[in-house]
Order: sequence, then structure tokens, then C-alpha cells
Amino acid sequence: MKNESTKQKPAKICYEHIGGKLGQLLAVSFVEKGWIAKKNNSDKHFYITDLGEKEFTKLGIDISEIKPENL
Repeated sequence: MKNESTKQKPAKICYEHIGGKLGQLLAVSFVEKGWIAKKNNSDKHFYITDLGEKEFTKLGIDISEIKPENL
């Protein structure tokens, strides 16, 4: 009989962000939903769209804790 913990999937935290496959899947989903985007495809960083602000808020995520940056 397998140990129940061997069935658990990791949700990695790295430098205060979600990393690993879960982080990748979340990012892809958020882009597909239009919640995050890049100004240019070549940009390294994403920004939260107006739709994303609304949808993250609906999920109970307080994005006011995210400091604005020049992207």
C-alpha cells in the first residue's frame, strides 16, 4: 500500500512566489484568461490587466499589496 504523501503534488515557493509546474500552469492560465499580459512579447515581466484586477479581487486576492513597478 502506497503512503498517502507520495500522491501529493508539490506547490513550490521560491523567493516568495509560486514556482515549479504549478506556477507555470497558473501563469499560462492567467494569460489565456487575459488576467495578466505583456506590453511586448519580448518583455520579461507581465502586468495585471484591468480584468485581472477584477478577477483576482473576486478570488479574495488583495492585489493592493503588489507594489507598482516600471515594466
